[in-house]
This record gives sequence, structure tokens and C-alpha cells, in this order.
Amino acid sequence: MKAYKVYRISDGTAIDHIPAGRGLDVLRILGIEDDKFTTLGINLSSTKYGKKDLVKFENKFLDEKEFNKIALIAPTATFNILKEGKIIKKTRVKLPKEVIGLVKCSNPNCITNHEYVVTNFEIVNDYPLKIKCHFCEKIMSHEDIIML
Repeated sequence: MKAYKVYRISDGTAIDHIPAGRGLDVLRILGIEDDKFTTLGINLSSTKYGKKDLVKFENKFLDEKEFNKIALIAPTATFNILKEGKIIKKTRVKLPKEVIGLVKCSNPNCITNHEYVVTNFEIVNDYPLKIKCHFCEKIMSHEDIIML
């Protein structure tokens, strides 16, 4: 019999295989709604990754923009959509070709940090993640990413 360390949900979204230590970042990016039950598992055992984080939202179903945000900080994440306690859809995150309005440029001289301009980044490399600012052409790595 499998012992569950994290509350099981009936309907909603489970985000699994989040790199250990990134679960709180996922919550920060998505925000927590008062009327939704949220579960966070940190440093759970993973046969594939050693350690992982897990986030579950009961009665909340994520959209593509939310998936894109998570892909930037948790490229190994998988999304499980649950209905009546059963997984009806399982998806791995995929990086979009460009990221618009989600990330702050780390270049202090970039126009996006001085004027109201929507940020725009091109994905240069998936793994390790590298993104390039459309305006100043600064290339940022996974560690440099600050979400808006």
C-alpha cells in the first residue's frame, strides 16, 4: 500500500516534478486564490530527480499563459489535470518560442526598466535555459530570471 504524504485532490491541477526548491516560486507566479485549496510538497522523494516539489490546486485549472510561466522556472514539471480523482490529461511543460510580458530584463540599462514597455524575450536555448531580450539583446540564464 502506497503512503501519501501530500493531500489527494478530486478535481483540479497537480504540478509534479518541479525542481526541488522551486515550489514556492510556482506559488508566487500563479498566486493563491482564497477560495481554492492549495497543497505544497517540498523536497519529496523522486526516483527520477532525487528530490522534487509538488503543487496541487483543487478546483483550479491552469491556462496556457500559466503553463508558460512555470516552464521558465520549472522545465521538468508535468501537469496532471484531475476529474473525479482520476488523471484525465498529463502534459509536460514546453517553452514557448517567445516570452512576452512575463519576465523582467536583468540589464539595468534596458529600456524596459525605464519606460513602460512590455518585455519580450526569445528562447535561445531550452536546456540549459537561455533567453534574449528583444530590446537590449541581453542573454539571461535560468538563474537570472525574475518574473513580473
